[in-house]
Amino acid sequence: MIWAWHAATVFQIDVDDLSSSQTQALIAHHLAGMHATSPPESVHALDLERLRDHTITFYAARDGDALAGIGALKELGGGEGEIKSMRVADAYLGRGVGRALLHHLLAEAGARGWQRLLLETGTQQEFLPARTLYAAAGFAECPPFADYRLDPNSVFMARTL
Repeated sequence: MIWAWHAATVFQIDVDDLSSSQTQALIAHHLAGMHATSPPESVHALDLERLRDHTITFYAARDGDALAGIGALKELGGGEGEIKSMRVADAYLGRGVGRALLHHLLAEAGARGWQRLLLETGTQQEFLPARTLYAAAGFAECPPFADYRLDPNSVFMARTL
């Protein structure tokens, strides 16, 4: 269990088994948002079943009983991992949940001995806050990795750990 503080709010970040209705609703909201802003071939967000893959560890940030955000780590092998499905619940936007989740994922990746953490996010204006957050945490643009291909709607980022 990890505790993260932002201003007067404390977020508890734990591994999540994807079974709660809150978690499933936020994943559905995340997927709907991705499909609303990107063409289908450029949506790389994972649905509930694909998030249950054995290479993925899924996390939930909570404020008491309320789900504040989600994020996941996917093991890529070779000392590398990928951030998947970062999403903050609308009621918690601007309250530090994304930053807390990102720092938690970075710490987890480091604890696993990974040397590099990668991610894919969108190029559209709606993704500017995410790109800004990742850049502030030391991520820099990189070429496509794993099964990704060049896509004008995607930006790929990496950070050495």
